[in-house]
Amino acid sequence: MHPERATGGNRIAVFAAIIGIAGLLGMLAWTYAERLTAASPSASLGTQDSAPTPPADTRPANVRQLETRLEEIGTAFAGQVGIAVVDIAGNHQAGFNAETLMPQQSVSKLWVALTALDQADRGELDLRSTGTVRREDLTLFHQPIRKRVLASGSFTASYDEFMRRALVESDNTANDMLLKHVGGPVSVREILEAKGLTNIRFGPGERIMQSELAGLEWDPSFSLGNTFFEMRKLVPHSERRAIFDAYVDDPVDGASAMALSLGLAKLARGELLSPLSTSHLLELMRDAKSGPNRLKGGLPSGWQIAHKTGTGQVLDIVPPGVIGEQTGYNDIGILTTPDDAQYAVAVMIAHTRSPVPDRMDMMHAVVEAVAEYDAARAE
Repeated sequence: MHPERATGGNRIAVFAAIIGIAGLLGMLAWTYAERLTAASPSASLGTQDSAPTPPADTRPANVRQLETRLEEIGTAFAGQVGIAVVDIAGNHQAGFNAETLMPQQSVSKLWVALTALDQADRGELDLRSTGTVRREDLTLFHQPIRKRVLASGSFTASYDEFMRRALVESDNTANDMLLKHVGGPVSVREILEAKGLTNIRFGPGERIMQSELAGLEWDPSFSLGNTFFEMRKLVPHSERRAIFDAYVDDPVDGASAMALSLGLAKLARGELLSPLSTSHLLELMRDAKSGPNRLKGGLPSGWQIAHKTGTGQVLDIVPPGVIGEQTGYNDIGILTTPDDAQYAVAVMIAHTRSPVPDRMDMMHAVVEAVAEYDAARAE
């Protein structure tokens, strides 16, 4: 072999050996680094106590100030409450405990009306058609229509009239008549989904839900006199307590305050119904007689509200003058200022023992906070 070739070959072999050793060392170093990272996640994240930096709140200052005020109001209230405000034109949002599902109670009558009007818009339902309420159709709790039925044996009205009574008077039987006419709870749930109204549940109907919440099974006799309340007294308190707590924790008719406010904002912008149906629904909500001293009682001069209240059962059997624990004490509405600015507001009390005046004061404070926000917006 030529001497020069032998020397060159040896050099190549040595160079190859060096490269191989370097590669092996690199692989060993990589494997060690992976094991070190797996054993100690903080190796790649800094110290174990470090946490991701929360995103900066880029909302306008007055929106952040509104949320701070709502947090103060909600924290000071003696009970579990969710509060949400949506500036409809600006689409700004603020709230306190605003994503937790709270019992709606009669707030859900709004979704029955929405379903009826949507079906009417699509030509699937004629609200001028009539239905007849008989004794077996009566429900329970607030139902002014019952007097007419008991006086004459029946009461006939158009479904538009039943809707008016359900929203303006919060009549449970009128709402039940409309609910059956639109196809029951399934139809309402389908509309909520189709309209993109998330985090809003619709329960099984007044009879079933209220009976189950009392630890009872529905019986037609509950619709007359004090039968329901007398039967409820026979249910052991421990059983009612467990049912009550389960309902508050996971309400079958639950909705978050923010979901309700966003739904009202969609309604106000005409995104849920035809212009005619939107106008009709808002008119009925403005005429609502229930809850005159809830949100409505705190309105500044010249402001208007289109709203729907909800009021649930009291858990405890208490002597006169003692406040029992109550669920579902609510009011949601669209507030309109004299210069036509609009705010969707929802105040949902899941449970409380606070006196009714304290609940009113809390709702009035929310309206006052919205008015302060509006004043800052106008500056």
